[in-house]
Amino acid sequence: MELISGFSKLSKEEKIKWIAEQLGQSSDELLDQFSSFWHNDPHQQKVFDEFSENTLTNYYMPFGVVPNVILNGETFAVPMTIEESSVVAAASKAAKFWQSRGGFHSEIISTKKIGQVHFLWKGDYNKMYCVFDQAREQMLKDTADITKNMRQRGGGILDIEFLDMRHLDDNYYQIKATFDTCDSMGANFINSCLEQFAKTLQNWVASKEMFTDEERDATIIMCILSNYTPECLVKTWVECPIEELGGADGLIDGLDAKTFAFKFHKAIEIAKNDIYRATTHNKGIFNGIDAVVLATGNDFRAVEACGHTYASRSRQYRSLSDCSIENGIFKFWLEMPIAVGTVGGLTSLHPLSKRSLEMLGNPSAPKLMQIISTLGLAQNFGAIKSLTTTGIQKGHMKMHLLNILRTFEATEKEVKQAVEYFKNNTVSFNAVREFLATVRTHV
Repeated sequence: MELISGFSKLSKEEKIKWIAEQLGQSSDELLDQFSSFWHNDPHQQKVFDEFSENTLTNYYMPFGVVPNVILNGETFAVPMTIEESSVVAAASKAAKFWQSRGGFHSEIISTKKIGQVHFLWKGDYNKMYCVFDQAREQMLKDTADITKNMRQRGGGILDIEFLDMRHLDDNYYQIKATFDTCDSMGANFINSCLEQFAKTLQNWVASKEMFTDEERDATIIMCILSNYTPECLVKTWVECPIEELGGADGLIDGLDAKTFAFKFHKAIEIAKNDIYRATTHNKGIFNGIDAVVLATGNDFRAVEACGHTYASRSRQYRSLSDCSIENGIFKFWLEMPIAVGTVGGLTSLHPLSKRSLEMLGNPSAPKLMQIISTLGLAQNFGAIKSLTTTGIQKGHMKMHLLNILRTFEATEKEVKQAVEYFKNNTVSFNAVREFLATVRTHV
């Protein structure tokens, strides 16, 4: 690729033409391909184009749904946006499994979010600590206009702390603030408050006669919310007597209920103690979580970064889910931070995000936390159930079969034949290739 100046100022068609030239391809052909994914409503396409920068087209992702999710006695059809085979199917099977066993249960533990002002100050910590209440009051006063609407909704600034961080770096301090942002994700609100805190701090230390000339200068490094929100916490669980885990024949995928519960519990213990297993285990949880976060227009990258940090809070990366078998009761739960919103940002702009929230009954942010957590737990249950019984590949490769067939450009007739054949045969890339070769030879 050649260097180019002023790319962002080109029209969409001019950007595509430049890409085509760099690839040595026909610009008309590339434009036809990219434009085939544009929205047929130019106004709506303009909305999509303005979500990001230098946009060329839209990148489609499957938008599916998991019905029959019973959460705290309420039934939901939960939208999921994900491209990976078997995820929606596994979550649906888990929802169906627990439907007759009490459903899912969830509770919000806390909804606090965190922001920080990082600054350098060559002052006496004890002197600042003793009078910081005055600075805190001034910060609250100076942000009153910013927080007015949030306070009317029941949220706002919860606390402002002065932290000594000199054990990490010379003259390094923090202002750490906690917030309740109600139904919004709150990033812009938090960052606006933090930037005002920084201005107030600088003006405040500069005006205090109790500080020396050197102490009247605070160097602000940055003001930013943290995506690690360990106090924006939700817990979701399922439970039932062990004997109820089995079906009418007392079995669950060929295992008796007691053996299944034992193996399931051991699988969770392994994920708690082995980081190689924990990483894949938690990835499965995020298959469910990210898909709902994305479908509702929230930031799955922030949620996932927070979750992985929380999984490492003991200084070893561990499973986010847990399991217990006590007094004949099987219990499986997920406790983790999930910071999301239901107003503002993409939740209001993207038509399918709005539709997703509508499908969920236009939930509050705390209820959405519970719904998202539920799909993470459902997906995890489905994965561990498969791993400890039939094996993960049987179900996954059946779902993956259609993708393999498309890779070989199978006809509709060949697809039907392959689906029938692989009902009783192991699916693999080579097995599908050989099957198609045999079928095509006998045509």
